[in-house]
Amino acid sequence: MAIKSSFELAMERLNKTSGPERKVTDEQKKRIAEVDTVYKAKIAELEIVMEGKIAAARAAGDAGQFETLQQQLVAERQKLRETCDAKKEKVRQGR
Repeated sequence: MAIKSSFELAMERLNKTSGPERKVTDEQKKRIAEVDTVYKAKIAELEIVMEGKIAAARAAGDAGQFETLQQQLVAERQKLRETCDAKKEKVRQGR
């Protein structure tokens, strides 16, 4: 019986809690990259639109609108990132 390294023991514990590591195929990598590209573009577009609105609110001295728009930007950016992550996970799972 061979003695296991600390890395092997840690990997065994990880596999017990999260399941075995999945291998990602080249096709899945390509699809994940495509999803990532689409959502980076959506986030960039959102930021451009919202930054214009935020700048206008700042220039008008409307602190309430300024704060609301900043919060909206953060929330919408987070929602897009979560959607992106969910779609990438579906690709990894083969769905």
